[in-house]
Amino acid sequence: MPARILIVEDEQPLTLLLRYNLEAEGYEVEAVARGDEAEVRLRESLPDLLVLDWMLPGLSGIELCRRLRARAETEHLPIIMLTARGEESERLRGLATGADDYIVKPFSVPELVARVRAVLRRARPERVAATLKAGDIELDRERHRVFRAGREIPIGPTEFRLLEFFMQSPGRVFSREQLLDGVWGRDVYIDERTVDVHVGRLRKLINRGSEVDPIRTVRGAGYAFDERFGKTAEPARKVGG
Repeated sequence: MPARILIVEDEQPLTLLLRYNLEAEGYEVEAVARGDEAEVRLRESLPDLLVLDWMLPGLSGIELCRRLRARAETEHLPIIMLTARGEESERLRGLATGADDYIVKPFSVPELVARVRAVLRRARPERVAATLKAGDIELDRERHRVFRAGREIPIGPTEFRLLEFFMQSPGRVFSREQLLDGVWGRDVYIDERTVDVHVGRLRKLINRGSEVDPIRTVRGAGYAFDERFGKTAEPARKVGG
């Protein structure tokens, strides 16, 4: 079951950007724009992690963080604070209030996603597995190694990130644009055809002989990691199918 993240941010463009990228990572995401609304939502249901802006209408992020840490039910809720305040004293104040991490605007989305993963790994290690497995493929995030049927596959950093991205959301179809944003980052300007090249390289690396290709090409839509891979005795299909 994917980790649930609540974003509390009143800048709608930033909320949409964060939601898009976190959902692309496989997380379930909710968002509210006010601190007081977030407080009500958190009394109804607790997420696995809270991404909280410092300055909010209704109730400030710093005050909401303070209240959450005072309640037994939310005392250990993982919180990442977002703020435009970069001074060290403000950063220390945010951490002293109980935030687990602190990131200053403007920030890169890949950095935030990495912080989310790190905080979840510390607080909810069962939610961010060190190893992803599907069928006879195993991806070791910590050692940056990939195995299939017991043999190690020599794999470059881009193909590793691409395979990890696919394996986090089996069955989900990603467009080339979504793969560019999720694997390369929004700040990198490269042609969408680059995705096709790297998917082709990944397929050559992980598929040998008559082995089943776990990557599906969805005509007119993009690519997906087949959610049936390793679960049913399906006949081997040609690479690229």
